[in-house]
Amino acid sequence: MGDHEAGRMLLSHNFNVSTDVVPALSHEEFVAVFQAGLSAYANLHCAPIAHPHWRVEIRFPPEQFSPAQVGELCAQALAAKRRTHPSNQSMPTILILGGLKTTPPTSDAPGTLQPGEWGVDVVETASGDVFLQSIDWNTTIAQRPAESVFKVELRDV
Repeated sequence: MGDHEAGRMLLSHNFNVSTDVVPALSHEEFVAVFQAGLSAYANLHCAPIAHPHWRVEIRFPPEQFSPAQVGELCAQALAAKRRTHPSNQSMPTILILGGLKTTPPTSDAPGTLQPGEWGVDVVETASGDVFLQSIDWNTTIAQRPAESVFKVELRDV
């Protein structure tokens, strides 16, 4: 799969839950979640990136996986990791919020999201509804074509 034909998705992490519920993940642990969780899919390539916001790069063949399907696999990988943590608390809701970059890049630094690539916020939160309201998700997506955004939500992980 050549880079010019691959879909590219960059993941960031928004940890919006108490560390009493689940421990925060280091940059390396966050990357490892997706490298391990997506390793069963030979056509998904997952690697760490050095960027202040983006943590993980996933390359995927768009003819085999939609961005939302890759997002679903990411949600399942994080949920599997979180299920290994013994907790008396309810587990966080996982949101995978993806948007297609349509504006010029903010920087020419390596790891910067480029037009035509997917920026994906991996969110762990106590309440998906409260988090989505806090970022005004419905207004944000109302201004964009339906095929340029996706949301995956896993509750009661």
